[in-house]
Amino acid sequence: MTTRTKSQAVKEFKRMVAWIGLAAILMVAAALSYLGSQGELYLHMVIATILGVFFSTLLGCGLFALAFFSDKSGHDENVSDSTRSHEES
Repeated sequence: MTTRTKSQAVKEFKRMVAWIGLAAILMVAAALSYLGSQGELYLHMVIATILGVFFSTLLGCGLFALAFFSDKSGHDENVSDSTRSHEES
């Protein structure tokens, strides 16, 4: 894998992380607006919602982004090649 391809993969990954962060913020806002429409918001409820929704979104989407980055940057090929050489020996 060339350096240019790896740098493109890094740029795409950074762009994905920025979009994931934006999506997480929008999901927190949507969750808080929904909870606010259902009744009174309490401080602990708001804190728990922010932390739960934000970090769950980051974790789930971030793991998918890392899987795509691993594939595009050539890390998966390196593992496949090293595993194949051990099986053939």
